[in-house]
Amino acid sequence: MPRQPRLLKSGYSYHITTRCNNREFNLTRHECREVFIYTLKKAIDKYGFKLYALCIMSNHVHYVLEPAQPEDLPKIMHWLNWYTAMCFNQMLNRKGHFWEKRYHSSAFANTDYKRALNTLRYIHANPKAAQMQAGFFYDFSNYGIHDRLTDDGITQWHPAFLSLGRTLDECAKRYRGFCKKYKPKTKPAKSYSWGQKFLPKVVKGKNKKTSPGQTRLPWAQWEPTNPEVQEVAEKFVMANCYDAKIAMQFFNDV
Repeated sequence: MPRQPRLLKSGYSYHITTRCNNREFNLTRHECREVFIYTLKKAIDKYGFKLYALCIMSNHVHYVLEPAQPEDLPKIMHWLNWYTAMCFNQMLNRKGHFWEKRYHSSAFANTDYKRALNTLRYIHANPKAAQMQAGFFYDFSNYGIHDRLTDDGITQWHPAFLSLGRTLDECAKRYRGFCKKYKPKTKPAKSYSWGQKFLPKVVKGKNKKTSPGQTRLPWAQWEPTNPEVQEVAEKFVMANCYDAKIAMQFFNDV
């Protein structure tokens, strides 16, 4: 069955989701997240798109972006996924597909402020919904620039956010309140297809897996982080983290 063509229109933003192949937790390592942020900076310099939202989870990434030209979206995503896959496979001493199949994207007009704000909030609520964070501040999402009005070096405010008030402080206050009202949707119960009903019997007795945010994998060794990569990542993290002293420890240890 042929793939459905993507909706590519001028004046539209795109909510992009990419997942690790087999949904493996290959993005838990701090260095991988630093490289991802640096790669986004390189992609912005290369293609000139606007990045409105970002959240790097343990096995997937959310972002909202607006290409300079609608037809640039496939080029941007191809380059991002290719570049990061090459980097991560080398860093983690692995082979094969790093990202799972085709990236998911949903488009909405920049003038659709309700859709835009709901999308931003959904992305920023991901760590909280996954019980990785108690609140919305998270080192690897750009919620912080909306709450504190900081500059993280790669993302910017969506027109929908700027419509919330007459001043930036008012926009931040209203978005903060809007996020606090968020209630994650209950996930549907798991269903088993034929043959899968035997699976619980097979795995019975094994240790229960830790939550995605706490998963630790047997990583291979890699070279120290490049200073240029660290500089870009540090600016992003410091602008968005909950506690700068704790977040800075990751960079001081390098």
